[in-house]
Amino acid sequence: MRLYALCDQNLLDERGLSLDSFITIAKESGAEIIQYRNKTSDIPFIKKQLIKIRKNFDGFLIVNDVYELVGLCDGVHLGQEDLKAIDKDSAKAVKILRSVIGKDKILGVSTHNEAEVLALNALDVNYIGLGAYRDTKTKDVETLLGSQLDHIASKSTHFVAAIGGVQMDDVFEHVTYHVIGSGLVS
Repeated sequence: MRLYALCDQNLLDERGLSLDSFITIAKESGAEIIQYRNKTSDIPFIKKQLIKIRKNFDGFLIVNDVYELVGLCDGVHLGQEDLKAIDKDSAKAVKILRSVIGKDKILGVSTHNEAEVLALNALDVNYIGLGAYRDTKTKDVETLLGSQLDHIASKSTHFVAAIGGVQMDDVFEHVTYHVIGSGLVS
């Protein structure tokens, strides 16, 4: 199992957990990647948090949504809606995003079904997030993939990061990373 630690600021705040504590837990758990997600704070606060993670974590740092701050990170992760906000055509959106973040940055995109996975196969992304695997308390999900997740992952030409209720001991054949957030700090 390769760990992709999802650091959600709202979760940290709800649990009274400091960013430093999360980074320590992620490192002790063997995380290769930390994604910082913050849907409510302003850019200066997010920037401060990214700088703190970068200073204290040697692995890959991904920012969720805020591609304007990708210079502080190794890459950016976007959801389907965020991609469509750039352009309704996913291919055009990825091309525009690549022109902004550059070729050397990691680009990840969330997917929820086989059609979205197949649509991204020919595009210049580095990995896909696929899920939700099971229900999670930290995000509202419409569709749970359950045992279908691994089959859908087999259709991807990119690395696959399983998302949504994933646990450390889950076993997949076609998944590169287990994305775990609240499961690290519960």
